[in-house]
Amino acid sequence: MKSRWMGVVVGSMLFTQLAWALPPEHETRRLMLAVEKAVENQQWGQAGEYLNRLQALETKKPDDYAFYRGRVMYEAGHYNEAMAALEAYVTQAGEKGEHYTEALELITSVEQARKEEGDVASAAQSQGEPVAKIEPADGNSVEQLQKLYLASTPREALERHANSLLSQNAWRAGNGRVINANQTPDVVYQVSTDTGALQVQETRKLDDGRSEVVSSRLPVYGINPLLKWDCPDDGRTCWIYDPRDGSRWLKLGGQADTTQALARTLGDLIRRLQSPS
Repeated sequence: MKSRWMGVVVGSMLFTQLAWALPPEHETRRLMLAVEKAVENQQWGQAGEYLNRLQALETKKPDDYAFYRGRVMYEAGHYNEAMAALEAYVTQAGEKGEHYTEALELITSVEQARKEEGDVASAAQSQGEPVAKIEPADGNSVEQLQKLYLASTPREALERHANSLLSQNAWRAGNGRVINANQTPDVVYQVSTDTGALQVQETRKLDDGRSEVVSSRLPVYGINPLLKWDCPDDGRTCWIYDPRDGSRWLKLGGQADTTQALARTLGDLIRRLQSPS
């Protein structure tokens, strides 16, 4: 079984506050070279740190970024994220990609590793982690959601429904396995739409009781609206994965049904943003 030394890879973004001396596009290239060197030397923890710093940069990532993320996640034993990243690489780079064959072989290795690990969720799904299908969220049609939220457009209805689901399943740290649903969430999100993008506002509670608000933008063109999700490990935390590179994106509470409904809702919202009418 792989070592779980990669907490730094999937934890909080420790490097988002760094002030880089180089312009972002050159820093991106420098960090990619550092990742390649660390992987070549099998320094997986170091490679993970560089990947985190790359993820924090608001620049276009080269296709190889997804490959190396999948490679490092595989070594860390984070198989769902490894699979998502490797699939993203194969889709983006295609047969002409430098690591195309190796990525396909790694995908097979990930499948085998998940079976050996006895992943209950993977076994139940037969084909891997749950994948959201574009279908009416919570069994409600978009028309029903418009009536429910008194929304004038389908996009507005989906946006309000997504924010309702995010509020219902906000992440709370708890004490052991005891979680007080009435306490202020430790992490909560709110989404809104913009031309060609999904805006995400994250509010995170700090140790001193204050709150930190971070906004990010997800451009919707060229990404797969079928969002992947799962509730790994202790079952108290669910994740929706970033469709750009397969990294952990939205950290949610342990309500699997709500997480699945949210993935479907966001997927439908992204699809509508991709094809505005």
